[in-house]
Amino acid sequence: MENTDNDSSHRLIPEVDPEIHPGPVNIQFDSSDLRSKRPFYIEPTNIVSINDVIQRVSDHASAMNKRIHYYSRLTAPADKALVAPDHVVPGPEERYVYSPLGSAYKLQCFSEGHGKNTSLVTIFMIWNTIMGTSILSIPWGIKQAGFTTGICVIMLMGLLTLYCCYRVVKSRAMISSVDTTTWEYPDVCRYYFGSFGQWSSLLFSLVSLVGAMIVYWVLMSNFLFNTGKFIFNFIHHINDTDAVLSTNDSNPVTCPSAGSGRPDNGSVTYSGDPGLQQFEKWWDKSRTVPFYLIGLLLPLLNFKSPSFFSKFNILGTVSILFLTFLVTVKAIHLGFHLEFHWFTPTEFFVPEIRYKFPQLTGVLTLAFFIHNCIITLLKNNKNQENNMRDLSIAYMLVTLTYLYVGVLVFAAFPSPPLSKDCIEQNFLDNFPNSDILSFVARIFLLFQMVTVYPLLGYLARVQLLGQVFGDAYPSIFHVMILNLIIVGAGVSMACLYPNIGGIIRYSGAACGLAFVFFYPSLIYIIALRQEDRLTWPKLIVHVFIILLGLANLVVQFFM
Repeated sequence: MENTDNDSSHRLIPEVDPEIHPGPVNIQFDSSDLRSKRPFYIEPTNIVSINDVIQRVSDHASAMNKRIHYYSRLTAPADKALVAPDHVVPGPEERYVYSPLGSAYKLQCFSEGHGKNTSLVTIFMIWNTIMGTSILSIPWGIKQAGFTTGICVIMLMGLLTLYCCYRVVKSRAMISSVDTTTWEYPDVCRYYFGSFGQWSSLLFSLVSLVGAMIVYWVLMSNFLFNTGKFIFNFIHHINDTDAVLSTNDSNPVTCPSAGSGRPDNGSVTYSGDPGLQQFEKWWDKSRTVPFYLIGLLLPLLNFKSPSFFSKFNILGTVSILFLTFLVTVKAIHLGFHLEFHWFTPTEFFVPEIRYKFPQLTGVLTLAFFIHNCIITLLKNNKNQENNMRDLSIAYMLVTLTYLYVGVLVFAAFPSPPLSKDCIEQNFLDNFPNSDILSFVARIFLLFQMVTVYPLLGYLARVQLLGQVFGDAYPSIFHVMILNLIIVGAGVSMACLYPNIGGIIRYSGAACGLAFVFFYPSLIYIIALRQEDRLTWPKLIVHVFIILLGLANLVVQFFM
C-alpha cells in the first residue's frame, strides 16, 4: 500500500510531457485562487489530451478523488471545513479543471497578471466560437424578412442577445452567500431552480447540440453531393447550368428551386447516356448520399476521446474567412441589384417589410448563441474589468460579419433575370457545381464538418449519458444506441426535410428560449427580489424579454 504523501503527489498519471505536447486549451488561474477551486474531481473518461491517448487516472487516485468529492457535499457550499487539505490535492503540475463541455483541461498556475489571454485573444475566441454554419442561411433570412427589415432585425437581435449574455456573465456575482468562483452557468441555474434547472438546462443544451448535428448532416450531404457532381461533370464535360434556371454570363447564378420555396433535391435527369442515368440514380442528394455518410461518421462517433478531431478547429476560422472572400469576389463581379418596394412584391424583388421576419429571428437566436459557455471563455481574460467591453466588441464583429455576408449576397443576387425569392437556405446552392470558388468552399466546409461532427457527438454523449449513468462511456451498447438515434435523425432530415434554414430556426428558437431569454431574465428578477431592489420598470423589461423568447419559438410553427 502506498503512503498518503506518495498518493497525493501522483493524483494524475500523465502519459505525455506537457512541455513537449501542450494540450488544446490551457485553463489558467491565479495561484491564489487554487484553494477555492477544490476538489478537482475528474472522471477518468473525461480527461482529454490533444494527443491520441487519454490521460489516465490510477484506481487509487480515482477513489481518493471520489471520497473528496463526497466529503465536499456533506456541508453547505460556503462552509470550508471539509475543503481538501494540501496533502491530498494533486500538485500544480498535475491539476485538471472540468469543463462544462465534458472535457478536462490542464491547469497552469501563473502569478498575478501574467500568462492569461489578452483582450484581443479573448475577442477573437468569442467571435470564432459564435460563428458557425448559420452564416450560410443569413442571406435567405434577409430575403424572408425583407432587405431593410432584415438589416434592422440582425442589429436588434445582436443587441438583445448581447444584453442577455451580459446578464449571464453577471449572474454569479449576484449570489453573495456562496463561493461561485468555479461555477458555470448550469450551476447558477441549479442554485436558483434546483433539479429542474439542472435537467431543463441539460434538455435545451441537448436540443442545441442535436439540432446542430442534424444541420451538419444535411449540409455534409449537400456538400458531398455537389463535390461528387463537380468531379463527374468535369470528367464528362457536362454543363449543369443548362438544366436549371440561371444567368447566362461568365459568373452564372442559378435558381434551383425556381421560386417554388422548396429546396432542390439535386435530381436532374439526363437522357441518352445510360452512364449518366446510373450516376443520377446512385448519386442523389436526398435518396442516397445521406446514407453514404453513415459508413464514414458512425464509427467516428464511437471514439472514447475526440482529442484527434480538436486539432482541426482552426478550419472553422479558415472556412468563414474563405466564405467572406467568396462573397466579396462574387459581389464585385455581379454588382448590386436593388429596388425598394416597402409592402408590395414585384416580379424580381421582395418588399422591404415581410411578415416572415420571425424566421430570421429564429436563425439569429442560434447564430448569436454562446450563452452556455461564455463564462468559461471570459475566465481567462487577463483584465477581468474589460470583460464586458471585450464581449461587446466580439458581438459587434459577429454582427458586422453577418451583415457583410448577408447584405452582399442579397444585394448582388442578379435580379433580373432571377427573382430575389430564388435565394436558397444555403446560399452556396445558388452557385453551380462548376463554380471553382464554390467548389473550394464546399470542400473546406465538408472537411471541417466531418471533424467537428464527432466532437458534437462526444459532447451530447457526455451530457446525456454522464447525467443518466454517471459515466460518459457506460458501454459500447449504450453509446451505439445513442449514436444510432442521432445519426438516424440526421439521415431522416437530410432525406425528408433538407431545409437547413428551417432546422436552424426551430432548434435556435427552442434552445434560445431557455439560455438566451428565460434563464438570464428570470434569474435577474429573482436576484433583485431577494435583495429588495426589484422595481417595476426592471420587472416589465425582463418579463417582456421572456415573452419575446416564447413568441419567437411559438411563431416558428406558423411560418
